[in-house]
Amino acid sequence: MVLNILILIAGLAILIKGADLLVDGASSIAKKMNVPYIVIGLLVVAFGTSLPELIINVVASLQGSTALAIGNVIGSNLSNILLVLGVAAIIYPLKIKAGTTWKEIPLSLLAVVVLFFMLNDALIDSMPFSLLGRIDGLILLSFFLIFIYYTYGISKVKDHSKKDNIKTYKTWIAWVMVLIGMVGLTLGGKLTVDSAVAIAEIAGLSEAMIGLTIVAIGTSLPELLTSVVAAYKRQPDIAVGNIIGSNIFNIFWILGISSVIAPIDYSIKLNLDVILVMIATLLLFIFMFIGERRTLQRWQGIGFVIVYIAYIAFTVYRG
Repeated sequence: MVLNILILIAGLAILIKGADLLVDGASSIAKKMNVPYIVIGLLVVAFGTSLPELIINVVASLQGSTALAIGNVIGSNLSNILLVLGVAAIIYPLKIKAGTTWKEIPLSLLAVVVLFFMLNDALIDSMPFSLLGRIDGLILLSFFLIFIYYTYGISKVKDHSKKDNIKTYKTWIAWVMVLIGMVGLTLGGKLTVDSAVAIAEIAGLSEAMIGLTIVAIGTSLPELLTSVVAAYKRQPDIAVGNIIGSNIFNIFWILGISSVIAPIDYSIKLNLDVILVMIATLLLFIFMFIGERRTLQRWQGIGFVIVYIAYIAFTVYRG
């Protein structure tokens, strides 16, 4: 058990560092090739922050550990809102733009509602089982294309005259970073999934529970670090946009790809967790109109973190 826990921690660390190296190297190469910053931000950085979740889910789907795959996404989305935004708001109240309030947060809510309907074949259609199948995955990917088109559209109207923060490296160094990043992602993903499944078997816990807690928090670390630093530097747009975008990516892109690779079996016991993601997203929207408008205040952040701690305790108790 102890060895598997150490392997899990090492796998997550390798996974996150691999994603970091891949993003930095690819961004440097793209900048040197005069690729527009919009494209770098949209395709390289945005996809890069979701790479840990993507690799975990792809490996889990290929190995048949579908409960881990669905648990990872649900748990990551929950930790993104309650833990990451909660901690960021405690550090500095997060002022949120009107576009994020009225478009991106509702789109994130729509994503989880659509997912809830797709997952509940047994509940809605009285089927003998519930499954996120390949057709469901293709529909999710179609939503993802719409989201990419929307993001590209709003990126074009933003002011890109100010200097970007992309660091450039010598070309050969950048390519080495990309190569090491890809190896790290592959190795880290395999170690994480294998150790998580082993821990679940040894402790008599479900794969879904491991995915909802340990793996979800681990794969959310890049978002946590990004949002905390952004809040400390008084850059709330980055702190919030990073999280909302990640949640939309997780459902439309990652679960879409995962279910196309291999249909994902679903237990309706996880409905409580999916509904909690809905409630957390809805609360985030409602908080925009309580007290200071379009601001996630410190007391609200504290409330989010308390709810998340209670959720983790309940999930561990539930097993």
